[in-house]
Amino acid sequence: MSRPAIAILLVMLVLVGCSTVPTRFAPADPIPATQFSHQPFDAALRTHVRDGQVDYPGLATDARFSAYVQNLDRLNPDELRSREDKLAFWINAYNALAIQGILIGDSPFTAVGKYRYFIKRTYRVGGGELNLWGLEHKLLIPLGEPRVHFAINCASWSCPKLQNSVYLTDGLDGRLEEAARQFVNDPQRNRFDRERKVARLSMIFKWYDDEFEAAAGSVLRYVARYVEDAALARELEQGGYTVEYLPYDWSLNGTPPGSAHALAP
Repeated sequence: MSRPAIAILLVMLVLVGCSTVPTRFAPADPIPATQFSHQPFDAALRTHVRDGQVDYPGLATDARFSAYVQNLDRLNPDELRSREDKLAFWINAYNALAIQGILIGDSPFTAVGKYRYFIKRTYRVGGGELNLWGLEHKLLIPLGEPRVHFAINCASWSCPKLQNSVYLTDGLDGRLEEAARQFVNDPQRNRFDRERKVARLSMIFKWYDDEFEAAAGSVLRYVARYVEDAALARELEQGGYTVEYLPYDWSLNGTPPGSAHALAP
């Protein structure tokens, strides 16, 4: 095993034991769940995200984004009753806090950077502190929806593209279906060699294989659900394909904070 691989492995072992989430939520200045709005984040995304490319300098100076991040600490997530309410809230919270991590100087590009970005850095939500690892593994994944892995973005090129609108309870299933379909059929993230019968998949399918296998029986059968080429989907369903996993590109998915050049209009 190479030294970089060992370093990444050690980081991941640390991550498993370092999830941080509150045992209970108790905001000091609460907003009723019925009054909490994702609209400021939605407006900021529509302004500063284009085809997955993020204008971090623009978000850094957008009062709508900063107000949304601050208001995450005023909602008590325990008041969210339906599974869909919780999924939408935590997906949006993850994406907003992942952006915030970049704006305050963190980055998942290196092994040490991953520790700082996903584990060491904590954020205020609902009166408590949590990190990105805990949010994903202790709050999102237990909701039993594998498609969240195509909706959350950790500021890197190999992640699913950050969408330029928020996820809402209404229409959530359709949005998650579209996110899964877009990700599976993106040749930068998944590729299929039909002649050699090799599926070159995103590492996301390896990292969370237990969820995809539980949902469809195997990773390839899960992928087949969303492949737009019907003949290819049948081949994946029938088996006989070898799976290889593509290297993950942790480069920043947009213009770095502090850059003099934001996204072109």
